[in-house]
Amino acid sequence: MGSPAGWLLRGSKLLRRNFPSCLSSWKIPPSVLKSTQPEAVLSELPFAPLQMFTDEEMMIKTAVKKFAQEQIAPLVSTMDENSRLEKSIIQGLFQQGLMGIETDTKYGGTGASFVSSVIVIEELAKVDPSVSLMCDIQNTIVNKLIKKHGTEEQKATYLPKLISETVGSFCLSEAGAGSDAFALKTRADKSGNYYVINGSKMWISSAEYAGLFVVFANVNPAIGHKGITCFLVERDTEGLHIGKAEKKLGIRASSTCPLTFENVMVPEANILGQIGHGYKYAIGILNEGRIGIAAQMLGLAQGCFDYTIPYTKERIQFGKRVFDFQGLQHQVAQVATQLEAARLLTYNAARLVVAGKPFIKEAAMAKYYASEIAGLTTSKCIEWMGGVGYTKDYPVEKFFRDAKIGTIYEGASNIQLNTIAKHIDAEY
Repeated sequence: MGSPAGWLLRGSKLLRRNFPSCLSSWKIPPSVLKSTQPEAVLSELPFAPLQMFTDEEMMIKTAVKKFAQEQIAPLVSTMDENSRLEKSIIQGLFQQGLMGIETDTKYGGTGASFVSSVIVIEELAKVDPSVSLMCDIQNTIVNKLIKKHGTEEQKATYLPKLISETVGSFCLSEAGAGSDAFALKTRADKSGNYYVINGSKMWISSAEYAGLFVVFANVNPAIGHKGITCFLVERDTEGLHIGKAEKKLGIRASSTCPLTFENVMVPEANILGQIGHGYKYAIGILNEGRIGIAAQMLGLAQGCFDYTIPYTKERIQFGKRVFDFQGLQHQVAQVATQLEAARLLTYNAARLVVAGKPFIKEAAMAKYYASEIAGLTTSKCIEWMGGVGYTKDYPVEKFFRDAKIGTIYEGASNIQLNTIAKHIDAEY
């Protein structure tokens, strides 16, 4: 079968760098700063810098960049306008092996590391954060939940499909259970060899495209969150209704839908993990998932920055390049430094996960900081491009709209700050 990275590459060639000319179409891939280009790890270095990747990680990065620039970039504007991912893009994610990055090869996965998932999420987000989000949820949440807590039968049944053709969706949030996720009201009542689920979910990403839903419901509300249990629910299960997609400010191509459960019968065999342990599973998986969102926000911000800087070097005002004005140079330097800090936080957290070290505080820091910096970076990029940056003819305004969700989902910024403060309190 060959190496996982080799399988992922699908025979890709080295990318060409395309530097957009002044006012170039947003379908043309942006330039890439030399400072953002990691090098392969040198074998003689016992402790490699965070941005030095293994040969396999570099191969994955190169392959994903090629896929994003050649196949996703031409469709970004259309998908944003139509609020829908093109089927060819979803199929491409599966064909490239990007929907099973960390899944064992025996199930058809790539068998790569969590760092590889972070690399993929970042590279996709540089072109379209909506596509990146689907890949993120599939790898860091849905597949990983089944990998960690599923029975061998569940793994054999669902993982091969999730890697090759089935989109997964994570169903935790409800109308009254956002940041207070465990205030959920969806119930699962036992009936023979089945559990009957009734209730509703909101803000469910990828719901429109999903074939498998990881649903959290309470089997015993009397004991509060300790009754929350995780179920695997297939799309065609009777009584499961997917509502109309929300009309959103950003990440518009990523479907976000409400779900309703009306006497949805789920066999006991589809309980994921242990009864009453759903809240533990949700907390654990979201701690890792936040690093994925940090990578998405980092990629989004870097993609916007990479698109904008060449414009400032070509735009002439008062007889010189806009980039040559010291006031703008200082702003650019500040943003570049913030991007570098966000990257280091994100990859440090990812490598802590791979090393089996405590990472919750670092994950919260990465998610919080990358999300905040994404908003600041994209806002500045619009200012640097002036009037054209404010139009939909170029991708900068879309990056700005897409960035806002980073401070909201998978733990709002204030929740991340609470987590960081809690850990600091315990450390002293």
